[in-house]
Amino acid sequence: MKTPLSIHSESCIRCGRCVRVCPSMIFRQPGKSEAITLQNPETCIVCGHCAAVCPTGSVVHPDFPTEKIHTIDRASLPTPEQVLLLCKTRRSNRAFSGKPVPKEMLEQILEAAHRAPTASNTQQVAFTLITSPEKLRAISDFTIDTFYSVAKTLENPLLKPVLKRLLPQVYRYLPTFRRLKTEYDKGNDLILRNASAVLFIHTPKESRFGCEDANLAYQNGSLMAESLGVSQFYTGFVCSALKQGDKKRLLSALGIAGTVHAGMALGIPDFFYPNYMDKQPLRATWL
Repeated sequence: MKTPLSIHSESCIRCGRCVRVCPSMIFRQPGKSEAITLQNPETCIVCGHCAAVCPTGSVVHPDFPTEKIHTIDRASLPTPEQVLLLCKTRRSNRAFSGKPVPKEMLEQILEAAHRAPTASNTQQVAFTLITSPEKLRAISDFTIDTFYSVAKTLENPLLKPVLKRLLPQVYRYLPTFRRLKTEYDKGNDLILRNASAVLFIHTPKESRFGCEDANLAYQNGSLMAESLGVSQFYTGFVCSALKQGDKKRLLSALGIAGTVHAGMALGIPDFFYPNYMDKQPLRATWL
């Protein structure tokens, strides 16, 4: 049986930090420097804020034994300037060399993505990493087939007059759908661009904030990839096809249960971008 959540009164310095950070308001302190008490511990969402913030290790949490708590050396963290430079440098690079990304780098990208926050700390985000050439080909095949089917429907002479009025924005993509199919038939995969790995980020169907959680994970993984010198891009074509086509066909082949919200194509680049560009002026309102 797990030890229940408690406060080690002998070492607690009554600083009140756990009271201030607990999202479930489990920790209570009637007045400054008074003893910390607990209320409704069963509402704990296991976020770990209490154990992470305690300077004396006085929070006894069943899910966070001492071996799971690690001291942070804040002096070793990257500077704000370094973080901002990494954000400026991060760019979708589709010029892959075809060389496989080393396993240890893929593991670091996965770990960074896994470290992203989730709504109510549900931690329902799961990852499927595909490196098999056959399965990578299946992803591109599925995407091309889906877009080709959509294009045929849009060009159907009986449906076109109606669909063009209902979905005018979709018809903008018809030339793109045709080009993707034409190039693919010639052996030029414009879906995965010779990526050696694809990372799908997914959650159970019932996950209320699955999309938000998955894309937070994507951003973590994306920045880690950039720091490692691994090129990546968001698999927008694939994610779009999953929303329009027979997704069960692909997800079953990949062993994925639930809903894919984000995908990242990964590869060793042929070259790096030597420059970063200024973006359009920042649009922000301060109130």
